[in-house]
Amino acid sequence: METNMRKISLAFGNGVSELNIPEKNISSLILPSEPEKKEDETLLIRKALENPIKSERLSEIVTPETKIAIIVSDVTRPTPTAKILPPLLEELYLGGAKDENITIVFALGLHRQQTEEECRKLLGDEISRNIRFVQHDRNKCIHIGETSFGTPVEVFEEVLNADLIISTGTVEFHYYAGYGGGGKSVLPGVSSEKAVLSFHSHYSKLFEGEPLSGRAESPARKDIEEAAGTAGLRFILNVIINSRKEIVAAVAGDFIAAHREGTRYVDSIYKVKVEPADVVIVSCGGFPKDINLYQATKALENAVPAVKTGGSIVLVAECSEGIGNQVYECWNRECRSPDDAIERFRNIFEFGGHKSAIVARAAKQFKLYLFSKLSEEEIRGAFFIPAKSVQEALENILAENPEAKVHIIPDGGWTLPVRK
Repeated sequence: METNMRKISLAFGNGVSELNIPEKNISSLILPSEPEKKEDETLLIRKALENPIKSERLSEIVTPETKIAIIVSDVTRPTPTAKILPPLLEELYLGGAKDENITIVFALGLHRQQTEEECRKLLGDEISRNIRFVQHDRNKCIHIGETSFGTPVEVFEEVLNADLIISTGTVEFHYYAGYGGGGKSVLPGVSSEKAVLSFHSHYSKLFEGEPLSGRAESPARKDIEEAAGTAGLRFILNVIINSRKEIVAAVAGDFIAAHREGTRYVDSIYKVKVEPADVVIVSCGGFPKDINLYQATKALENAVPAVKTGGSIVLVAECSEGIGNQVYECWNRECRSPDDAIERFRNIFEFGGHKSAIVARAAKQFKLYLFSKLSEEEIRGAFFIPAKSVQEALENILAENPEAKVHIIPDGGWTLPVRK
C-alpha cells in the first residue's frame, strides 16, 4: 500500500534539514500564530518611542549634557540591534543628546567576548563608526547593594557612570527568567560573575517545580527587577520578533510596565495549546538559537509539554560552536547517568551544570535523540541518542511504534506548547 509522505524542512544552522514523514503519523505542526501582515519595522519602533508606557519620552528626559549608556544584546541573541538603534538615537537627538556622550554596552553576562567584527556587524557600519562601544567586563563591576533574594547588585562601571541607562533587547520565552528582555540586560547582562552566579543559584530550588518559561511573575524576574531598579535602569526599548527575525511589535518605557506589555504580546503569538503526542520533533529554528548545545537546550525544554511521558523528543540543532560552556561540558563528561547529574545539581549549584540537570530530567521521562554536528561521544555524554539525520531518528522511532503520532515544532526556540 502506498503511504502518503509529507516533506518538511527544518532549520539547521544557516541551512535546512529535510524530513520525509508519513501523513498518518503527523499529529500536528505546532506553529505560532504570527501576524500575517507586517508593519514597517522602523515605524513600529518609532511609535513605541513616541508613546512610552509609564514614562516620559526620551527626548523629554535628555539634555545636551546627559551621559547615556545604551545596553545591547550580544551575538547569542537574535535581537536586531542594527534596526533598533537608529530610531532610538533619533529620539535622543530630538532632545539634544550628543554622540560623544553616548556609550553602547554589549551585555555579555558570562558569555564569551565578541570579536571587533561581530560588534560592528551587530551595530551596523555607521553607528559603530560614530559612537563609542564597549563590551561588558565582569571584572569591572561596582557593588551597589543586594536584592531581597540575597543576590549582590554589582554592575559594570561604564553603565553606572551614565546619567541615563537605556536597555534594548528581545522579549521571548526564557527557561528561568520566564521571558527575556526588560531588566535582564542588567542582571545577568552587565553584572559581575559573583552576581550572575548568585542569580542563577536560586534556580536549583525552583528546578523541581513547574516549568518557569512563560511566567512573568517568577522569583527570578523579581530578582532581576530589584537589581535593575537599584542600578537605575530608566528606560527600555524591547522588540518582539517572528521566526524570520522580523520585528512584529515594539514596547518602550518603564522597564517593568513596558516589559509586561511585551510578554502579553509574546503569549498571544507563541503560546500554543496542545494535546501531548508520542513524539515531538523540534528544531531550534536555526542560527543563532542552535549556535551551541547550551543555547539549543532551550528548545528541548519548550518541547517537553507536547510529549507524553515515555515518548520521544528529537532535537534538531547544528551546534556549530560545540557545547558552548565549559562547566556544561565538564558535567557531561563526569556525570555517568541522568541520576548523577540531577543528584549533583541538588547538592551543588555550578553555573552551566544546570543545563546538564535540565537535559537529565528530560532524559528520565523521554527518549531524547539529537541530530547535530557534535561528536557521538559528546551527544551520548549529554544524555541524548545520536542520530545521523532527523530522518534516521524518526525511522528508529517508527520501527518500534509504527503508529506513533508526531508533533513537529519547526521553531522550538520561539514556540511554547502549553497542555490543554
